Amino acid sequence: MDPDRRDRRLLLLSVWASGAFALVSSVWGILSGSSMIVFDGLSSFVSIGLSMLAVIALRTSRAGADERYPWGREIWEPVTVVVKAIALAALCVYAVVGGISDLLAGGREVSTGWALAYAIVATVSGAVVTVLMRRGGRSDLVRAEAAEWFGDTLLSVGVLVGFVIAIVLVGIGRPDLAAYVDPAMVVVVSLLFLRVPFRLVGGGMREILSMAPPEETRAALDEAVEAVRARFGIEEAFLRASKVGTRVDVEVDFVVGEDSSVRTVADGDLVRQALHDRLAELGHERSVIVAFTTERRWAV
Repeated sequence: MDPDRRDRRLLLLSVWASGAFALVSSVWGILSGSSMIVFDGLSSFVSIGLSMLAVIALRTSRAGADERYPWGREIWEPVTVVVKAIALAALCVYAVVGGISDLLAGGREVSTGWALAYAIVATVSGAVVTVLMRRGGRSDLVRAEAAEWFGDTLLSVGVLVGFVIAIVLVGIGRPDLAAYVDPAMVVVVSLLFLRVPFRLVGGGMREILSMAPPEETRAALDEAVEAVRARFGIEEAFLRASKVGTRVDVEVDFVVGEDSSVRTVADGDLVRQALHDRLAELGHERSVIVAFTTERRWAV
């Protein structure tokens, strides 16, 4: 299947899964009296809109370059990731404030049996969606969705443990302490989940600011450039690179010495073709600039 089509299908899967979670969580949370489950439902409602935004961004980024976007539209991918992360962070902060208010008010009584059943369903379902997203996705948008689902699944495990503790407390005759479990979980889970949007913001801003690509991408680019340099006996090669969405922008300045086989424009084209062939093996969309000089000062 075409990678772009697969990515769109995975994003739509995330939309439908978020919709199902939003509906089930909201109803289940109200019936059980759990603010933690209601919070899960609210986050799912937010995810629906953000996932739809991701679908639109993916289609936009694949439209290609034109007069308005001479380098392509891939910048929409990290921008969308950052917007998504900021919205999730804001929701977490809101939940923390609500959880603290409930704790100060003496806790919240919850139907622990129903809450425990929800935690089991949420954990299993979240794990399934996470696996599907992580195995099939290629774009940063899908990876961001997968990271969010993975975070949700880990938090569902924590919620599951929390409701088990609440059931134990009720069983030993301490419902007063059990009332604090639900709002406490809201606070703890929200604070832990903040790591996900913070990480997404860091990666997204790195691309928006055209910073160096991740270490593994940089290492693969270095290896490709070095192989071409050695093949044609070029004296030195200077690589500058950044990653924007699925596109990698590469500029290579070759310093041609007397021992190099590069003498004519046609020779330079052979080097360009060899470099493009090596970069194509890495699987990224590419924007590549190759320059040649005999003076090192023009390459540094």
